[in-house]
Amino acid sequence: MKIQFKMNLSNTQKAAISHIEKYALEKKVDVQKTIENVCIMCNIAQEELIKTIATIKNKASVALHFHPDRLNDNLQSVAASLLESGIYKNQFETKISNGKLSPYPEGPRASWENQMFGNVYATAKSFGKERPCYGALDLMRHPDGPSPRFGSCYFILNPSVSQRCTFTYMDSYRNPPEKGTLKVFDLILSGLLTESFERNYALGQDNIRPDALMKKITENLESPYENSAGRMPARNLDHYIEAQVHGAIRLKEDVAILVADPAFQKIRTGMLLEKLCLQYEIKLLWHSGFQMQVSDVPTNFRGSKMPSLAARIAENNRFDVSSIGVAAANLKRHPENWEDRGTYEECLQELKLLWHILLRFGECVVV
Repeated sequence: MKIQFKMNLSNTQKAAISHIEKYALEKKVDVQKTIENVCIMCNIAQEELIKTIATIKNKASVALHFHPDRLNDNLQSVAASLLESGIYKNQFETKISNGKLSPYPEGPRASWENQMFGNVYATAKSFGKERPCYGALDLMRHPDGPSPRFGSCYFILNPSVSQRCTFTYMDSYRNPPEKGTLKVFDLILSGLLTESFERNYALGQDNIRPDALMKKITENLESPYENSAGRMPARNLDHYIEAQVHGAIRLKEDVAILVADPAFQKIRTGMLLEKLCLQYEIKLLWHSGFQMQVSDVPTNFRGSKMPSLAARIAENNRFDVSSIGVAAANLKRHPENWEDRGTYEECLQELKLLWHILLRFGECVVV
């Protein structure tokens, strides 16, 4: 069992969390009426709701998605960097992102972070180091993770780390009104219950009403993580509770499990992941993975240029996430090879979109 260490947050990080808690407290009374109404309509007993909330606060973990084979400016892979440093860093430090890459003080990410956290990070002594890392609260236990659009592999953090997180219902770049912490979770819960009530859908799960959702979350969190291989993925691209993790994320103390894509198993990246898990006492699981034929790549999901990109990176007309990683590494090392498709940034974006297609439409490797 890992030894748990209390993490000391900087004054800036404490202020960021306090800013979100103050916001959530100001709106708590109004959203409680929404929660109460959904519970009445869906026959959710007060004791059941209280149990689910307590289970989330005590046992819910945050997942951090990443592509382990992406290269930093030193041409070192994410997996190699994690193995060497033992620390999971934000994009302002790594200059790598599977979302919006803008690791600069004047960039859009810094701007919306400043807005969301009351400008506390704008005046921090260290521009990037103190800013949060991004993940998603893992309530549904989907085998491909809660927000797989951001990476084929994901770390499951110890539940204690969730106590120093802030949350938004959906992606923070949209500045959603539903924000909070585990201490003041009412707005997030309201968003979750409302979506399930109005759409019969929540967090990648179809045909689920609020009463069934509450029961499923409780059952999930009271059970240990299972081996994900052989379980069908949710392919959830857009619906998640985003987590902003404040304070350093140390693999040795903060990470419990790594769930990885089997495309990496027999290559150098997989060997690095195995070594990383051994060194930092992390349990390693594998999910079912994805692969796809070039002929199955649609033109109407992420654009008409996707089939030609798939054909370019495929081997024997098939590709998986490691194929995309090889292409991304070649783009990083030799951007001149890709000038026929556009600028470096445009090609990087295309490769990111091809991952979305593979995730959404690809066949499972292990069934």
